[in-house]
Amino acid sequence: MSLVAGLLLLRLSASISHAERQDSTGLSRTKSDTSFVRTGPHYQDISDVFKRWFPRLPITLHDSASLQEGKRFLLVIPQIGYTLQTRGLAAVVVNTAFRNPRANMSTMMGTLSYTQNNQVILMANSAIWSADNRLLWTNDWRLMHYPQATYGLGMYTSTDRVINMDYAYFRFYQSLLRRFARNFYAGAGYQLDLHWNIDSYNNRREVTRISRYSYGVAGRSVSSGPTLQVLYDNRRNAINPNGGLYLNAVLRANMSWLGSDETYQSLLIEARKYVHMPAQSDNILAFWSYNALTINGDPPFLDLPSTGWDNSGNVGRGFIQGRFRGKNLLYAETEYRFHLTGNRLLGGVVFANAQTVTEQTSGQFEKIVPAVGAGLRLKMNKISRTNLSIDYGFGLDGSKGLFFNLGEVF
Repeated sequence: MSLVAGLLLLRLSASISHAERQDSTGLSRTKSDTSFVRTGPHYQDISDVFKRWFPRLPITLHDSASLQEGKRFLLVIPQIGYTLQTRGLAAVVVNTAFRNPRANMSTMMGTLSYTQNNQVILMANSAIWSADNRLLWTNDWRLMHYPQATYGLGMYTSTDRVINMDYAYFRFYQSLLRRFARNFYAGAGYQLDLHWNIDSYNNRREVTRISRYSYGVAGRSVSSGPTLQVLYDNRRNAINPNGGLYLNAVLRANMSWLGSDETYQSLLIEARKYVHMPAQSDNILAFWSYNALTINGDPPFLDLPSTGWDNSGNVGRGFIQGRFRGKNLLYAETEYRFHLTGNRLLGGVVFANAQTVTEQTSGQFEKIVPAVGAGLRLKMNKISRTNLSIDYGFGLDGSKGLFFNLGEVF
C-alpha cells in the first residue's frame, strides 16, 4: 500500500477507509447502529487537528453520519507514496462506497500508478454486499507492466545475487460467497494469472536461468482455474479490528482445459485473531497466520507463493517483495498495538514475524527467517478508526525498509 499525501485526506478519509478495508462481519445493522465503533467525546483524528490549526479551511469533521445507509461517495484522489519494490510512486485513485439496506459498506476502487522503477499498475477492486449481507461479491483485477528484482527459490538465496525480471501481468480474480450462518460464508470463484513478455536477466543484461526452475521465467505463463472458499469473520471492524476472529480458506484448481499451462492445485489458509491486552484496555495483541501451499503440480515461477505477494502485499514486513519464493510458504506474525496519546490521535506498534518456504531440491522447510520492527499510527478517521500506518522493519541479511498502509496491516 502507498502513503496517501495531501490535505485531501482530511475530507476524504472517511470514505477511503471503507474502500481500503471493508467491514466483513456478517452482522446485520440498522441505519443508526454504529456499535462496532469504539470512540469517546475527547477522541480526535487528523481532521480535528487541522480544523483547530486552520479554522478557515473547508474541513469536514468526522461523525457517525458517515456510516449511515444510503450515503454515497464518489472520489478522485491523487496519491504519492513509497514501497521497497517500487521506490517512489504517483497514483490516482477513483473510489465509490455505498451501503445496501441492513448491509455492510460496499466499496469499488480503481487505481492507476506509475513508479520510479518504471512500473505501470492498473488495479480495480470491489467488495459488494447485498441486502442483509446475504451475498458477498469480490473481485481483484490488475493489469501491470512490472519489472522487479527476484532472488531465486528457497531460503538460502542472497541479495548479492539479484536476478532481474521484466514482464506484463493480468490478474482476474472473482468470487461470490453466500451466508450460511452468522459470520460464516462459503462460495466459489474463478482466478486467472497471465504473465507475458517475461525476461529474466542479470545485472549485465545477460539472459539467465533462475535456480534451475525453467517454467515461467521466460516468454509466457498461464494459471487458470475455479476456486472454492469458506470464510468466518466475526470482527466488528475490519479496518482496525478491536477483537474477533477471521478464518479464510481458498482451494484453487488450475486446469489445462481452462487455459493453464499445467494442471496444479493450491490451497490458501489464513487466520487472524485479536485480543485486548490488558483485558480492559483498547490495546490489541494481534496474531496472523498466512499459509500458501501447492497441493500438487508445478506452478509457474511467478505464481509460486512469495514474500509480499498476498492480496494486500503485507506478508513479510522487513523484506522486499519477492525476497523468498517456493512451492509452499508458511508465515506467522504478531503485533502489539497501543495508544501514545489519550485522545487516540497517535499510537504505536511493535511487531515480529517469521517466514519459510520449501526448498526446490528437498521439498522441505529447512530454514526460518525472522523480522522485527516498530511503527507509528496516525488517526485519520476516529469513527471508522482508520489509521495511517508507518512501519520500519528489519529482516535477516541486512534487509530493512519503510512500509506504509492506510488501515492496519492485518
